[in-house]
Amino acid sequence: MFATMDGPFEMLMIRAVLAAAMGCLLAVSPAQAQEIGTIQQLYEGRLLPDMQVRTFRDADKLANVAVSRAEGPVRMFLPSSRSLDGLVIPSGGKNYDLYDYMSMNRVAGLLVLKDGQTAFEDYELGNDETARWMSMSVTASITSVLVGAAIHDGAIGSIDDRLDKYLPQLETTAYEGVTIRQALLMSSGVKWNERYSDPASEHRLLLDAQEAENRQQIDDLFSGLERAGDPGTLWNYSTGEAYLLASVVTAATGTRLSDYLSEKIWRRAGMESDAVWWLDSADGQELGGTGFSARLRDFARLGQFILEDGVIDGERILPEGWVRAGGTSHEIGGRQVDFGYMWWPVAQNEGFEQDGAFAAIGDFGQYIYINPRRRVVIAMWGAQSKPEGSWPIDENNFLEAVSRKLD
Repeated sequence: MFATMDGPFEMLMIRAVLAAAMGCLLAVSPAQAQEIGTIQQLYEGRLLPDMQVRTFRDADKLANVAVSRAEGPVRMFLPSSRSLDGLVIPSGGKNYDLYDYMSMNRVAGLLVLKDGQTAFEDYELGNDETARWMSMSVTASITSVLVGAAIHDGAIGSIDDRLDKYLPQLETTAYEGVTIRQALLMSSGVKWNERYSDPASEHRLLLDAQEAENRQQIDDLFSGLERAGDPGTLWNYSTGEAYLLASVVTAATGTRLSDYLSEKIWRRAGMESDAVWWLDSADGQELGGTGFSARLRDFARLGQFILEDGVIDGERILPEGWVRAGGTSHEIGGRQVDFGYMWWPVAQNEGFEQDGAFAAIGDFGQYIYINPRRRVVIAMWGAQSKPEGSWPIDENNFLEAVSRKLD
């Protein structure tokens, strides 16, 4: 009977095998599960939703990367007795709830800690707890943390050291005489166009050189920059300053930035998974201002490390007072600017002025929010449609509503 394959049973078997084969073909069908966008498309906000999410999740495929290893014991967060049930978010004259915010602001992942315990954790848009997600300007905040660690180690003598002390190639450029503090505050006075949609902006030129794996092109970019004012007199957001500070840490410590992060924090603060960091070229250096990818829980652990004043198991990693100074506004050119050491002070609503809250903020809705007084850390991934200005519900209103709710 089985040799002829022409009976009812045999025909059913053939159909089943064919159906299974077709199912497999559909499951692995071409690039649906693998196709991602380019660096330029991502930054310009020119990706449809599914493609954008895959690109954020698989950003390590867009460039050469280095790895920060997580090899120590994992720090676990117990569940909190507090919850976000009944959360109300006043914003723009309306009240929203958690479901509104997650949906309307295209939140891809959200983890909320209160007193070091998990009050809320959720993954959306195909993510789960094992996914890594790319951060943009949040990366600059991480670089600033490593500057602090290098100062505490003594590898960097002082926050007021000049950049060109560690990077002599800057002596004949617009960055000559600019201090580490001024670069941290993005007040170097050097002209820099950060607009992602402008193909002629310095930010785009830096990304173009990265994609071309051309370090000389990057060196030429920085050597050709001009001054807009004296150091310390103007504030202008610049991924270029973060890139140079990454170079300073590497030069001062003699250690690759990703390895230094692993040595000082990633292996010691209880991270559960390796993180990856974009390089500017093959075997080049890490981009100090973008391209850092990690799991959501590890972003939250980094926030908890900052909340705990840069101390791990009783050992100080960051200078005393560094976290407080890094998260507050500073006077630049005679006016108060809401910007710290590459962290943003957050005090939008009444009752939050004394909290000392601040955040690492990245395009498309990436956040590490830290509220020292209320002991809250919020790690959030976003997949908004454009790099800036595409949040329907104000993000600061959300962060402060969560902090108030957990009181």
